[in-house]
Amino acid sequence: MRAFVFPGQGAQTIGMGRALADAYPEARAVFEEVDEALQEKLSALIWDGDIETLTLTLNAQPALMATSIAAMRALEAEGIGMADADFVAGHSLGEYSALCAAGSLSLTDTARLLRARGAAMQEAVPVGVGAMAAILGLGFDDVHAVAEEAAQGEVCQAANDNDPGQVVVSGHLAAVERAVEIAKARGAKRALMLPVSAPFHCALMQPAAAAMSEALAAVPIDAPQVPVVVNVRAEAVTEPDRIRALLVAQVTGSVRWRESVQYMEGAGVTQFWEIGAGKALSGMIKRIAKGAETRAIGTPEDVAAAKAALND
Repeated sequence: MRAFVFPGQGAQTIGMGRALADAYPEARAVFEEVDEALQEKLSALIWDGDIETLTLTLNAQPALMATSIAAMRALEAEGIGMADADFVAGHSLGEYSALCAAGSLSLTDTARLLRARGAAMQEAVPVGVGAMAAILGLGFDDVHAVAEEAAQGEVCQAANDNDPGQVVVSGHLAAVERAVEIAKARGAKRALMLPVSAPFHCALMQPAAAAMSEALAAVPIDAPQVPVVVNVRAEAVTEPDRIRALLVAQVTGSVRWRESVQYMEGAGVTQFWEIGAGKALSGMIKRIAKGAETRAIGTPEDVAAAKAALND
């Protein structure tokens, strides 16, 4: 069994997806449609802009989605599609890419939702008020306890359960700084503040959740062609109204990526194809599902290798 998985923020690079757009008209059409949906040349920023501007949340989110869907369209041009997947899943914003790939959301709606999501998440908390930190070498339950101790009346939550040795905490700046020190004292291999512009996936994002509830209410969502393993539940979902509600919950809820991969592994998935920019999810998956085969697909060469692998 095979799952198609889609990366989240942090995977962005200048030039991502350009080779796909040059090689496949279907991939180029994705970037053109996203440019049209946003009424701006996001593709120019992705391919020729500066990384600081691309990394702004309201740009990175639709840009990473566009790159993932361009890679998906290139695969489809080679005869590889949802019929070759048993599940789809995505890390945070990647969940929107997964839903678009599986036919739940249109590309135009996905681009506009992610622009709205990025702006809402950025505006929810003034710069400097919140923070995130990666805790390496402690399990989720240990980090959850660290976050609870560090809160001291402020918000501090275990936000991303990425893999057995990497959990991200999110919340008020001082509380996250306390969590870093407590984690080090409890034996974390490393605990470091992350260069992010807002404290994602914690209670401070409630204004963004309210904004996304309104935005999602105005958008049609169809049943996906294959089940979507959602971040906040770490289980497969196909019912459109439930997908809508869980996308809202995802803004303030934890990204349960480790459990999501374990769910798919438990269902029989042995191959995970990371579709879009980078290889971050592949690294996490290898640490979660030891025997799993991973494949990153972000270039025409990757598409050709995937096609060859399927035809073996």
